[in-house]
Amino acid sequence: MNGFHDECGVFGVFGHPDAAKITYLGLHGLQHRGQESAGIATSDGGRLHLHRQMGLVVDVFSEEVLAALPGDSAIGHVRYSTAGSSSLQNAQPIRCEFAGGALALAHNGNIINSDKLQDILKNRGHVFQSSSDSEVLLHLVADSYDDELIHGVTGMMNKALGAYSTVMLSPRELIIVRDPRGFRPLVIGQLDDALIVASETTSLDLIGASVEREVEPGEVITVDENGVRTFRPFGRTELSRCVFEHIYFARPDSIVFGQQAYTVRKELGRQLAREQPVEGADLVIPVPDSGVSAAIGFSEVQDAPFDMGLVRSHYVGRTFIEPEQRIRHFGVKLKLNPVPELVRDRVVVVVDDSIVRGTTSRKIVEMVRSCGPKSVHMRISSPPTTWPCYYGIDTPSRDELIAANMSIDQITESTTADSVGYLSVAGMHRAVSGSSSDGYCDACFTGNYPVKTKKDWPPRRHGRKDQC
Repeated sequence: MNGFHDECGVFGVFGHPDAAKITYLGLHGLQHRGQESAGIATSDGGRLHLHRQMGLVVDVFSEEVLAALPGDSAIGHVRYSTAGSSSLQNAQPIRCEFAGGALALAHNGNIINSDKLQDILKNRGHVFQSSSDSEVLLHLVADSYDDELIHGVTGMMNKALGAYSTVMLSPRELIIVRDPRGFRPLVIGQLDDALIVASETTSLDLIGASVEREVEPGEVITVDENGVRTFRPFGRTELSRCVFEHIYFARPDSIVFGQQAYTVRKELGRQLAREQPVEGADLVIPVPDSGVSAAIGFSEVQDAPFDMGLVRSHYVGRTFIEPEQRIRHFGVKLKLNPVPELVRDRVVVVVDDSIVRGTTSRKIVEMVRSCGPKSVHMRISSPPTTWPCYYGIDTPSRDELIAANMSIDQITESTTADSVGYLSVAGMHRAVSGSSSDGYCDACFTGNYPVKTKKDWPPRRHGRKDQC
């Protein structure tokens, strides 16, 4: 996949003597959801302890740092990277002190009315320390607090529009909240006597916890020394689960919205081959790692061999020294390199999960073509991305989305491929749910936004606002 940034990942634990270390391991299982910063907040029953820093989980936390995070409850966060907003002040968890005491919060999603809410809160005297819409949630809880923290949480849910899979930690309580439409995944698990919550089941697998269930859309769960309580303040509403979790975001070994991501992605590839076959195909290769599952499914229906014609480096750091301009495709070749013996003199199908701006796809096609294939055909296991996402994925504006501004023929010419074929919207939903689009948000493909705040939606972006 090229052009999107990963979204965030959240983790929480209550009732484990090694809460900080369990959270550290849990965040490793979510590292694919964000590589910019990581943080952990713990409670020792009396006060909160917090450490957050820019970088990967393994770089942010050492034995000494984890030892300074005491307590048997914790929350953690990994955050994705956005241009122009990479700073420690936007790292999570975030923490505040208010009338109800100390509270830390970690959030995955995006609050689409955060600008309006922030203006209202500032007029009431609230002071903001970051540009993150996640801080708006924390202020909303404080603003609605009236002797019981749960009232602050339901007050926040009454006012915040958009996506929020959120964990909060007070000195004595873990609070888990998922927005009524369930945009982002959130699952509950059990490790010995401890309750675990995570964005994906990969975290639970890593620490040896059992998977109990999803946090229901619109559900609030509180966990303290008296046990677990669950609330559904607003009843049930129409679901808008993000279909891109199945296509790209979740790790293939995760169970997302009740389905194995790997299995769904293979079916996306199968459906793609039914709709967009390549005559005389000799070889199907994925753009690793996100295109692997779909490419396997495509090769099965196409009846053409699957192989790893592109090799990915897993050791690319966040910064590097650029060589002279004459080294072509440097940015892509830092991550990918073709295997000439596999693709030479063959009709090659390159399978990826999406094309966003198209610049990386062009470089990949040119790299493969430099190895002497008969032809190179791009096949995409999702529909054309024609609209931005406002629910937690940092997509470009429509002006930057190649499929919003070019026909398929023009995209084919732009990428220098011999042909480009996308999965249809109907085919995507057939692969994901077996039938209709009920229960899924596909706004990035259709422009059908399930949550709106103004008549002229969707707004044009003027610069970037930090989101998570």
